[in-house]
Amino acid sequence: MTATQDDLFRFLDELGIETTTVEHPPLFTVEQSQGLRGAIAGRHSKNLFLKDKKGAIFLVVAEEDAAIDLKRLHERIGASGRLSFGSAELMQELLGVTPGSVTPFGVLNDREARVQVVLDDALAAPGPVNFHPLVNTATTTIAAPDLVAFLRATGHEPLLLSFSPASASPDL
Repeated sequence: MTATQDDLFRFLDELGIETTTVEHPPLFTVEQSQGLRGAIAGRHSKNLFLKDKKGAIFLVVAEEDAAIDLKRLHERIGASGRLSFGSAELMQELLGVTPGSVTPFGVLNDREARVQVVLDDALAAPGPVNFHPLVNTATTTIAAPDLVAFLRATGHEPLLLSFSPASASPDL
């Protein structure tokens, strides 16, 4: 059974994690969500649901303005060959969300831990971070260390990567 927004908030509460949530009209893109920047403090993200040639699934959670080289990302995360976007059906099956609502909170639905979370280390640094709470009609603010604690509590140890321009050098 797919977890709901209420299930998510209950789980976070059971972990002792404090959040605040702001409801808003549906947002489907980073560009649309940028209109809320004055109303919701903290760092914002873009979330990419990807799969490799062998069917391994990755959820890349990066700061919204991070430069992600999709042609080379597979090398950095240990994927088998180039990455492509996962289908809406697979996203619904594993994360319980639809396109436009992709969020690290979706791993609550990935009970078999099939999804490898790749977290931008900028989003793991102290301070508030913001994500959709399984629906794109709200944004939930959580402390970055609490996000990592949430991921671990769901069985998803995040792979921390830097998506800063310096990390794009071939030496890394």
